[in-house]
Amino acid sequence: MAEERAYELKSAFEAVGMYKEWWANPAVLGLTGFALTTMATGLHNVGYWGAGPTLALAIAFGGTAQFIAGVIDFRKGSIFGGTAFCSYGAFWWALFVLLFVLPMGGVKPDGSQLFGFFLMWTLFTFAFCLAVFKVGKFLTALFWLLLLAFIMLDGVTLGVLSPVPTGWEIFITGLLAWYIAMAELVNTVWGKQVLPLS
Repeated sequence: MAEERAYELKSAFEAVGMYKEWWANPAVLGLTGFALTTMATGLHNVGYWGAGPTLALAIAFGGTAQFIAGVIDFRKGSIFGGTAFCSYGAFWWALFVLLFVLPMGGVKPDGSQLFGFFLMWTLFTFAFCLAVFKVGKFLTALFWLLLLAFIMLDGVTLGVLSPVPTGWEIFITGLLAWYIAMAELVNTVWGKQVLPLS
C-alpha cells in the first residue's frame, strides 16, 4: 500500500515537472559546502581574516551540509561522490575539533601533529586523484589542485613553505569547486548546457 502511494506521488510530481527522481543530484550542495569553506580557509592562510569564517563554515556548511550530500550520493549509488562528500565533510568537522574544541580542553596540536593530520588527508586525496579521471575533466582538475593544497599544507606545517602562496592555492581550489557547483546548478535548472562542464 505504501509503495503504491509512493509511486502515485512520484508520478504526480513528474507530471508537473517538479523532479525526475526521488533524490536530486547532491553535487551542488556538496561542492558549494566544500568550495566556500575552502575559499574561506585560503583567505585565512593569506592573512585576509582570522579563523572565524573557516571554523563557522567547517562545522555548518563544509562539514554538515557536505556530509548530508554524501549520504544522498550513496543513496543514488555513487561510491565516488558519496565517499568524497562524506569524507571531506568529516574532514571539516575534524579540523574544527582539532583547532577549536581540543585547545579549549588544553590539547593544542603542535606542528608535528598538524603535519600528521594533513599527511593522512594528502594520502586519502591521492587515492581519489587516481580514480577521478573517469569522472570528468573539471573534477580531475579539482582533485589534483586539492592534492597540491594538502602537499603545500604539509610543507607549511613542517615550516618549509609560506602560508601565503599556500592560501592562494587553496582559494583557487575552492573557486574551481564553486564554479563546478554553479555550472551544475545553472545547467540543471535550464535543462541544457549553459556553462561548460565535463
